[in-house]
Amino acid sequence: MNNRVVHVPLGDRAYDIHVGQGALNSIMDSLPPAIGAAKRFFIITDENAEAYGVQVAGSCGGVIMTLPPGEATKSIAWFERVQDWLLENGVNRGSVLIAVGGGVVGDLAGFCAATIMRGIPFVQVPTTLLAQVDSSVGGKTGINMHAGKNLVGAFHQPAAVFCDTNVLDTLPARELRAGYAEIVKYGLLGDAEFFAWLEQNGVRVLTRDPEAITHAVETSCAHKAAIVAEDEHERAGGRRALLNFGHTFAHAIESACGYDGRVLHGEAVAVGMMLATELSARLSLCSHDTVTRTRAHLQTVELPVTLRDMDLPLSLDEKSLLERMRGDKKANDQGIQFILTHGIGQAFVRGGVDDHDVLSVLNQSL
Repeated sequence: MNNRVVHVPLGDRAYDIHVGQGALNSIMDSLPPAIGAAKRFFIITDENAEAYGVQVAGSCGGVIMTLPPGEATKSIAWFERVQDWLLENGVNRGSVLIAVGGGVVGDLAGFCAATIMRGIPFVQVPTTLLAQVDSSVGGKTGINMHAGKNLVGAFHQPAAVFCDTNVLDTLPARELRAGYAEIVKYGLLGDAEFFAWLEQNGVRVLTRDPEAITHAVETSCAHKAAIVAEDEHERAGGRRALLNFGHTFAHAIESACGYDGRVLHGEAVAVGMMLATELSARLSLCSHDTVTRTRAHLQTVELPVTLRDMDLPLSLDEKSLLERMRGDKKANDQGIQFILTHGIGQAFVRGGVDDHDVLSVLNQSL
């Protein structure tokens, strides 16, 4: 199968996303000339993706740093360690940093690249489905703080992205499903036809059918690329906020669990999208058929649809979740900004939602 290329048109920050089987093998041949001619490459990976990190390091003659896996690595402490390692190994403005791993590696490495020497080029090589269709594209980098997820970071676009669908063959089924939640998101927020395709082909994607999974990744990347090109820095009222469909709820769920891995990001997003859809129906913004279709598809692919479906702290209640949502970076002086929907593929931003309605939806899910 030939690799597909999705272009992200951002002027002098434009780049290509390479999608398909074996994309990992063509990195050095497919890099922009100025990046490929760099003298020093630095590879950041984690224990789960180390074999791929070693492969990339071998192809470019770079040095490699392996991090512990998990959301806890996206911290100030590890940010400092990576920066010290880069400096100790002679990083300079002409160096290139390559992130090989899931979203944690990409976010942390990207933030290091954005800030070391006031910014060096970096390349994303996402090795999880979640990272391939979401975090590796769009230039959002960052780390977590005690107050919440991704609260410190920078916009720093990659020079290229390589989504090798072959690496997904070894991804655990639970992580594959978690990544699939972000694929569903693109259908729900802006493409009813793609959602209908997923209803027919989602099981093929999750059984790693090469054609289906490549189409799903390519389509998801194309949707994100189009939104990022229109609204790179998520300006107030811009379309990029739509990419947060389900995430206001999801980040509160993850924060309540202390990012300890008991709930995967995609699982939290699945429940978050369900809650956002149910809130929309409660506010008479969408039909109950939208709720039914969304729930049915998520259940078909064995993703959680209620808070009860997840391993949450026993002490967690709707009020504490709402308080965590107030601390989300998408909140502003007017309160929590929700991504709600008028129907499949018709998401929009809405503020001013009454706490009583939010608490009611959360309570019914607990």
